[in-house]
Amino acid sequence: MMAEQFSTLAEEIINYQKKNDMPDTALAFNLHISVERLHNIKSMESEPTPDEKRTIESLVR
Repeated sequence: MMAEQFSTLAEEIINYQKKNDMPDTALAFNLHISVERLHNIKSMESEPTPDEKRTIESLVR
């Protein structure tokens, strides 16, 4: 279940970026995380922390 929620979050990030024509650098800046960290979350190489997850969800939903 966690992996499913995780992949949904990654999809939501990508869809948000497409909808708002927002590059990774701008989104990472808005989320106060590094671009590398954003890439890891989007590619599902690493799971967001609970704080990161809340911050991302509040922006993209």
